[in-house]
Amino acid sequence: MRYLFFILLISSCSYDKNTKEADLIISSNNVILMTGHKKAQPLSVAIKNERIIWIGLHKDAKHIQGKHINYGNQAVLPGFIDAHGHASYLAFATQVANIASPPVGKITTIKDLQIELKKFIESSNLQPGEWLMGLGYDDSLLVEQRHPTKDDLDAVSTEHPIYLIHVSAHLGAANSLGLSLANIDAETLDPPGGKIRRYENSSEPNGVFEETAAYPLQQLAMSAYKDPIGSVKKAMEIYAMNGITTAQDGASSLETINLMKAADAQGAIDLDIISYPIGQNGLDKNLDSINFGNYEGRLKIGGIKLILDGSPQGKTAYLTEPYYKPPHSESESYKGYPLIPQPEVSKWVKQYAELEIPIMAHANGDAAADMLIKAVKDAKILHDHRTIMIHAQTVREDQLDQMKELKIIPSYFSTHTFYWGDWHRDSVFGEDRAMRISPTKSTLNRKMPFTVHNDAPVVPPDMIRLLWSSTNRETRSGKVLGEEQKISTYDALAAMTINAAYQHFEDDIKGSLEIGKQADLVVLSEDPLSIDTKDILDLKVVATFSRGKEIFNTQY
Repeated sequence: MRYLFFILLISSCSYDKNTKEADLIISSNNVILMTGHKKAQPLSVAIKNERIIWIGLHKDAKHIQGKHINYGNQAVLPGFIDAHGHASYLAFATQVANIASPPVGKITTIKDLQIELKKFIESSNLQPGEWLMGLGYDDSLLVEQRHPTKDDLDAVSTEHPIYLIHVSAHLGAANSLGLSLANIDAETLDPPGGKIRRYENSSEPNGVFEETAAYPLQQLAMSAYKDPIGSVKKAMEIYAMNGITTAQDGASSLETINLMKAADAQGAIDLDIISYPIGQNGLDKNLDSINFGNYEGRLKIGGIKLILDGSPQGKTAYLTEPYYKPPHSESESYKGYPLIPQPEVSKWVKQYAELEIPIMAHANGDAAADMLIKAVKDAKILHDHRTIMIHAQTVREDQLDQMKELKIIPSYFSTHTFYWGDWHRDSVFGEDRAMRISPTKSTLNRKMPFTVHNDAPVVPPDMIRLLWSSTNRETRSGKVLGEEQKISTYDALAAMTINAAYQHFEDDIKGSLEIGKQADLVVLSEDPLSIDTKDILDLKVVATFSRGKEIFNTQY
């Protein structure tokens, strides 16, 4: 058995005697290479000029000149890769009121929310007329089980326009002054792909907005954004402390891309960012100026993003079967709705596929998944496209079969099992459908590549909780949501490293510890492969290295 282990060790390492010096040599008794061997190994990794130049035994590493760090029994593995999130939005979130419920915030009632907003006005020294923004309220976790209305927010302030972003980022709530500044009143019609919620038996807006109806208010409120470069720097610190070495800015605008470029030019970004601008409004006028697939500094435009439907927790995702309990003023047959019609989805997929521009498509509901599957099938894509279905929360078994054939990669929002698992079971889907949200094991059984993500800042970019959720599928109430969809720790790590690199067309340079690859590493307090999955939440990120440079250490 020891001989077999030694053979496996040799097969995954290099013992180049010509390696004499390095910028950094990292040693650990628990190195997880993510190259297929599913046990940690005692190895040393030498880094020079941002790349891994050598991997071998500790005794051989002693002969290499350079700074040595020995992490003992702490685990070293490839840096975590954000398969889907919003870096510019996370930056923005550092400047607004935290109105989330536990464990992210402390809001449990509408009264709590009002108190927190008033405190934020005072602590931020907001002047009359300045926008007050909050992020993360969750009607499913409030005692009142509803969204705050303009009446609730008018009680906070009539001097400040207020706009609150729902935890899903697919809904929002405003006060009367906010509505007035956005020119929204009883005469305003619902836009395509969105809804202005009204008081019962009235056309008067109650302050709550769904999907595209929320865009005007959100854009108006975000125009008051202060210190954008400083907020980007704070967001990078958050990613680094969670072991993330490649973050994503999904659904970028040209403005946020320019913000990231400016932040990078000022040295505020010390990890890689992959941006996906929204593509369903067309990029025809800008295609020539976009450098797809190549890093400029720490920023790369990876492809485009399509948004096909909404949020399951907000009950705007597009389903084939009705919601278990329909939302505000909707009938028993309510199934959500698409944000753009099938002909448009097919048009954009075909256009970008022909240009060989990678496509990520947000599709939470299975009806939205059908739309993407049809568009990819009709486009008859022949090249290696790696189209990503973002969230894919409710994909059915028959859809997975089609996705495998079409080479569509699902990226699952696996922390939903914790944050909204009970809500999905009891209110959104009912038990049968809820048990197989984010069907990772069904995907694994088909030998399909898949990834998992947090969609930060919808929930924090906590990769340890993501790992725990993917392996345990435990809800807030401690119940397991779909025992048969659990996956192993190694398979969950693969979804956060090598599979995520593959999704981004970066598996040749990232996602595993191999000679020639970029020196992106994370150090964990223990070997995750040797502990019970229930104890994963006890893991801590000890250090993070991006391109060979330490960007986080618990001692800082």
